[in-house]
Amino acid sequence: MRPLPVISFIVAILIFTACGAGGSDRKAVAGMPDTVRADTVQAAERPVEAFTVALTGDIMMGTTYPDTMLPPDNGRALFRDVKDILASADLALGNLEGTFCDSVPPRKRETEHTYLFRTPPELAARLKEAGYDYLSMANNHTYDFGLRGVLSTERALDRLGIKYSGIRHRAASAVLECGGVRFGLCAFGHNGHTMRHQELATVRGVLDSLRAMADIVVVSFHGGGEGKAFSHLPDSTERFLGEDRGSLRRFARFCIDHGADIVYGHGPHVVRCVEMYKGRFIAYSLGNFCTPYAISIMGLSGYAPVIVVRTDRRGRFLDGRIHPFIQRKGLGPRRDTTGVVVRQIRMLTDTDVYGGRLRISDDGAVVPVEKE
Repeated sequence: MRPLPVISFIVAILIFTACGAGGSDRKAVAGMPDTVRADTVQAAERPVEAFTVALTGDIMMGTTYPDTMLPPDNGRALFRDVKDILASADLALGNLEGTFCDSVPPRKRETEHTYLFRTPPELAARLKEAGYDYLSMANNHTYDFGLRGVLSTERALDRLGIKYSGIRHRAASAVLECGGVRFGLCAFGHNGHTMRHQELATVRGVLDSLRAMADIVVVSFHGGGEGKAFSHLPDSTERFLGEDRGSLRRFARFCIDHGADIVYGHGPHVVRCVEMYKGRFIAYSLGNFCTPYAISIMGLSGYAPVIVVRTDRRGRFLDGRIHPFIQRKGLGPRRDTTGVVVRQIRMLTDTDVYGGRLRISDDGAVVPVEKE
């Protein structure tokens, strides 16, 4: 870990927790309370030399505004097909697209381009059951119901022990420990209430602070145009509905240049290319993941991958796998035996990444070219 630099313009709020180590499921040690599990297991295990991080896109399980659209049986089957993958990874990460709150009036004025998502707080338990450890809140729906909605969402996640960050003037980052390695996590969005990825000095400050506290740094970002017309990654700044949605290739590489080890995105509601840059992994958009209502899941918008990235203790990319899922209305992500999302990501990677250094196989394996 590097020495702590002097940062006068930002104070990152760092939240510490620990996950289990060893075995096929490092997150669970039967019969041990959470407060005992980490120290007991880590003292007994040899240091882990490789780590897996499961990445997913947008999550909005249902809404009660303006109309009620909620999954049957309180959503208990939403993550049925994916929970084994999420739970077996050392960390499982996603983007929470909306709020967990009840009966809070909206902050936004409704227009034809405005969508507001208010999910009952009891559905948050489905995320813990699925295996999520951290969620980005840095998106354009976190403030749909103002500060009251944000506070209610934070309370719901705090009760479950799921970490989060990304809201300006609140949690700027989080740190989780696993297998004797500290993971630093942060999230950036394009809206004024988020930690904005357009403000590179702020981004640098968060990364410097995390780099001093953590061994592996993971960055989440929300940005880009929305819809199938925005599947390809441009080199320039993206604008959508009159908003600056970021220069995302520049941002992702900036993060790697300043200490990040994994960078993953969401926001376009479709998947985009993946890249290995300076030995680190970037996924430019993971699309929608569990959005069974109110968000289109037709065609490309229904592709719902889980990308599991394997790194060494220093965050260097070893290999990965794209697990193909496709969304079904009211049901969430379901296994897709056709592997269509694997082919889509491979096509976009071959097209949009210059001098690409990753090979994507039909079975979803992602390996550096030089390892073949």
